[in-house]
Amino acid sequence: MKKTSTRLADGRELIYYDLRDDTVRDAVDRRPLEPTVTTSEIRPDVLLGDAVAVASHRQGRTYHPPADECPLCPTHGERLTEIPDASYDVAVFENRFPSLAGDSGRCEVVCFTSDHDASFADLTEEQARLVLEAWTDRTSELSHLPSVEQVFCFENRGAEIGVTLGHPHGQIYAYPFTTPRTARMLASLAAHQETTGGENLFDAVLARELAGERLVLEGEHWAAFVPYAAHWPYEVHLYPKRRVPDLLALDEAARTEFPQVYLELLRRFDRIFGEGEAPTPYIAAWHQAPFEVPAEFEGVVREDFALHLELFTVRRTSGKLKFLAGSESGMNVFINDVPPERAAERLREVASS
Repeated sequence: MKKTSTRLADGRELIYYDLRDDTVRDAVDRRPLEPTVTTSEIRPDVLLGDAVAVASHRQGRTYHPPADECPLCPTHGERLTEIPDASYDVAVFENRFPSLAGDSGRCEVVCFTSDHDASFADLTEEQARLVLEAWTDRTSELSHLPSVEQVFCFENRGAEIGVTLGHPHGQIYAYPFTTPRTARMLASLAAHQETTGGENLFDAVLARELAGERLVLEGEHWAAFVPYAAHWPYEVHLYPKRRVPDLLALDEAARTEFPQVYLELLRRFDRIFGEGEAPTPYIAAWHQAPFEVPAEFEGVVREDFALHLELFTVRRTSGKLKFLAGSESGMNVFINDVPPERAAERLREVASS
């Protein structure tokens, strides 16, 4: 992998990740851009104990442009985009309309391929491995920012999810705090450790699922399963079999196998609802340990946390979506219409031949 860092016309950082070591990246951003102005603010909710990012500047962000005006495609002639070069393998840049900025963190866009009409599932194993290396490198680099406590790599895919740019891409949020969802995991981890005399909760969950009926896909170094209490109709958790706290700690064997397992998982997601159905909308979310475990979780260290990816779709059956209505949105109590065991069975049925 070759990494090249440069700057866009308004001063934002752009990083190319290339498969070939001899690739030269010297294209200049020719757009007459003014410096970015952001108004991101983190406001704590004193009742719920979480936080909300207020970012009013995002109202003006690019919204469903036609394909020939996509800002994530490479630059061609006078069609100027966020990527000044005429082609790229993987490109990462600071979001022009970030939810988090300055002391409130940082937001980046990860372009998986220059092919506008592709998806992550269309990547080769070599390309998918390069994306993994980009996620890992960004986690490392962002960990050095003084305001950042946790890095979240994710992909939103499909208009049903709320995606406003059709080009295959994901995002990275660098939060200035430990996120509420991670804090809940850490609390459960600490409680389980105390009541069992030191057993790791993540290890216990993985062992149970490896031996059970909700296992979807298993490699030598990775395992994917539908969780016992899945919130979404089709939800899969992907774990490395050797517990590590973040992407940086994955060994070479796990990195090598990851593209095979993950690409197969994504391709199965696209086959869940049968031939002729539109591509399955999904969210793919990497859960990594915060860089420092908050003191309130006594006895828990970073290495107790288990890196894992959660993949889920808002589609519950052909042509129908799972909406977060009263119980989910009002009380955070999910109601799942698809039994997790049936979801796992279906994901095994659609395996590649």
